[in-house]
Amino acid sequence: MVFSFLKGQFIDVIEWTDSSRDTMVYRFERYGNSIMYGAKLTVREGQMAVFIHEGQLADIFAPGLYMLETNNMPLMTALQHWDHGFNSPFKSEIYFVNMRRFAGLKWGTQNPVMLRDPEFGPLRLRAFGSYAIRVQDPAPFMREIVGTDGDFTQDKISGQIRNIVVQKVSRVLAASGIPALDMAANTKDLSDVVTKAIAPTLGEYGLEMPEFYIENISLPPEVEKVLDQRTSMGIVGDLNKFTQFSAAQAMQKAAEGGSDGGMGAGLGAGMGMGMGMAMAQGMGQPQASAGAAPPPPPPPAAEPMWHIAENGQTRGPFAQAQLAGQITRETLVWTEGQAGWLPAGDVPALARLFASMPPPPPPAG
Repeated sequence: MVFSFLKGQFIDVIEWTDSSRDTMVYRFERYGNSIMYGAKLTVREGQMAVFIHEGQLADIFAPGLYMLETNNMPLMTALQHWDHGFNSPFKSEIYFVNMRRFAGLKWGTQNPVMLRDPEFGPLRLRAFGSYAIRVQDPAPFMREIVGTDGDFTQDKISGQIRNIVVQKVSRVLAASGIPALDMAANTKDLSDVVTKAIAPTLGEYGLEMPEFYIENISLPPEVEKVLDQRTSMGIVGDLNKFTQFSAAQAMQKAAEGGSDGGMGAGLGAGMGMGMGMAMAQGMGQPQASAGAAPPPPPPPAAEPMWHIAENGQTRGPFAQAQLAGQITRETLVWTEGQAGWLPAGDVPALARLFASMPPPPPPAG
């Protein structure tokens, strides 16, 4: 009578069907942690069942259908000192570990990565992408990560994994030596390097990363703006010819858009003749009128503008006169046409700034 009562009180079918899609570990709940001898354990594909007996990790079951008896629970039998069959409930916690791939997890660099670009010098980059994780070994995963959490979801570990990813990505990008403009063409190789660098750390937790993607590597907005200007200059080509073409278009619009048709036509014709003479001069052709006034002298060369690099940040541009009092001989400066960042004291064009600066004051006392 007593055994029949106990058998009716305890669950004799142990299984778990995951409907959440984000649960990594689920603890099978039952009254008093009591399991009947001969109970049926169903472990589905993509799962592993872990038995914890008196705080110790005991048997681990792969997918399949099991009758819980001494012959298929060797570690549990050793812990319980069972040397023969038993016919009474035993106490044990059962955790189902989801072994499937958890994909679509996001990562990104919250702070920019500092590196020394071979073309632009010191540079700040941001990167983001996605990854997937999977439990490779339930034993260290239970010991190192889950503990006694009976409802462990991917959100509880994604933050820790994201920190590991960002740390490795920062090191790989900084040490790659790949120019920033070429990184987009090398994201696959960079992703492979990051995956290999992360594998030992994740292995200690019983995890693996079957997928890792660098989806984008971006420059700071101010650098992108300058780069767009540089690209536009490359597309324009000969700036003089582009200026002449733009002026001709403007004159045509002025001639067509004037309220007085005759005046607009005359203005357009006059400006067109002047533009034609200027273009003829530019191409080395003689002017139509021998008594015309000589062409005006070319405008003075534009004053170089200087940029200053301090503490990983850039300031500028500044005119040369504005640099006085802002820089020392050791300050890194750059201007258009300069190969890279140089100490101000090594730039001949700035030598007179330091020649006119007073010496440091004598020591006090």
